[in-house]
Amino acid sequence: MTDLRDFTVTTAELAALTERRRAAGGPRRSWASTQPFVAGEQVALEGAEAESWRPASARYTRRAVLLDLGLTLACATWAVVLAQLEVPALPAVGAAVVAFLGTIVLGHGYDRTAVGDGPREFQAILWAGLAAVVVPALAGAFVGVAFPRLLVLVLAALLTISVSVGRYVLRRWLHGNRRDGLAMARTLVVGDPSSVHQAITDLRASTHHGYRVVGICLPSVTDEPPQDGVPVLGALADVPQVAYDHRIETVVVAGAVLTGDALRRLSWALGRTGADLVVAPGLVEVLGPRVSVRPTAGLSLLEVQTVAPRRRLLVKSLLDRLLGTGLLIAAAPLIAFAALGVRVSSPGPLFFRQERVGIDGRPFTMIKLRSMYVDAEERKAALLDRSDRDGLMFKMHDDPRVTPVGRVLRRFSIDELPQLWNVARGDMSLVGPRPPLPEEVSAYQDAVFRRLHVRPGLTGLWQVSGRSDLSWDESVRLDLRYVDNWSVAMDLLILWKTGRAVLGSAGAY
Repeated sequence: MTDLRDFTVTTAELAALTERRRAAGGPRRSWASTQPFVAGEQVALEGAEAESWRPASARYTRRAVLLDLGLTLACATWAVVLAQLEVPALPAVGAAVVAFLGTIVLGHGYDRTAVGDGPREFQAILWAGLAAVVVPALAGAFVGVAFPRLLVLVLAALLTISVSVGRYVLRRWLHGNRRDGLAMARTLVVGDPSSVHQAITDLRASTHHGYRVVGICLPSVTDEPPQDGVPVLGALADVPQVAYDHRIETVVVAGAVLTGDALRRLSWALGRTGADLVVAPGLVEVLGPRVSVRPTAGLSLLEVQTVAPRRRLLVKSLLDRLLGTGLLIAAAPLIAFAALGVRVSSPGPLFFRQERVGIDGRPFTMIKLRSMYVDAEERKAALLDRSDRDGLMFKMHDDPRVTPVGRVLRRFSIDELPQLWNVARGDMSLVGPRPPLPEEVSAYQDAVFRRLHVRPGLTGLWQVSGRSDLSWDESVRLDLRYVDNWSVAMDLLILWKTGRAVLGSAGAY
């Protein structure tokens, strides 16, 4: 007797059957076959004369190797001269250099997928710096020779700093080329129209990541495409052929239109075209270190960290207190000089105190140098319709309430330096969401309350991404991205970028 379960069709199988019936642009071929596309003469491509990422990555990698070798040789020469050619120092320097360069290689610091984008390039350098200390120490202990520890430690620090700075300069050069449309990976975005539109918008907003979208593939060629100015090159069934014909380097799958076995088969087919497969998960704005892959029962499960580890919270708190106090002491002369300018420019108190909302909705008093006339709050109501910002925040260029000295203080963010006192007290963090006003919090909707999950910051993603030039929705999106994904390494990177933004006066008024 036939078991009725033999005729049961799962949801995934039904979706696959429905998918195969959708209209395609060409003949259908199995993605698991040895010929998932027909090789032939590739089509003439618009903009194909611009060098793509794969040939450019080889040149970038060569420059990175030569740069690392040059800087390492310079540092090693300095160490040898400093040691005055003492015999124990020479093998120690050699061991440190070999360990440093070897660790970069083993840490994939020269891989095409690592160089020029993402943190792996610098993570490899940091691990190499550690190896430059550990390997000579272990080698000295093994052979029974007392290597000069201070020399090795200084050499490792010098190697790490100089190579990191060199790679940073090289990366800035690459990002400049990408702003001009060079060294970009030819990218095909695949998915439903809504997900494709969002992916195109995000990739265009971050050209430094190096993705140039040259076409899209929708579930069916009869689907209405998004209005992004990107041509529809085919349907889902046509992806391998499109990737071959248009010399695609990266295929980005957005949304949930391709999952499970279909996605696995697509990876097989793209392996024959030479294109990389990148999947944009539906888990929006959640990045590492919160996300990890857990192999379980033959499955690759995506694990999302729901609570920050206690040790990371302690490190962030310690960094805020120590660095905040140190910066406050260092900035005290500048604050005093600026306060003198405030006193001379207009009558009123030196400092402006205002109630803001901190972590978990707790109010605190934020301190700034006064940059406006004393009647600024009374005059605000008459200026609300002239705000340059949408949403809940009020900002305007050429605000008549700002004093002449206040304009200078705001341009270089000097008026915010007294907030270091709030950081040292624990009311604020060095990095975090913008501290909101109570009336703003009372108008929050749904997910915006998530901003109050961490301490507000003296600077944040909003500060290094446009400051006052950002829309309300974009400011909220950046704050939520920070709350969901913050780490100590991210904080240090934001602090570094804040210095550049302040010196350039970008978005400050």
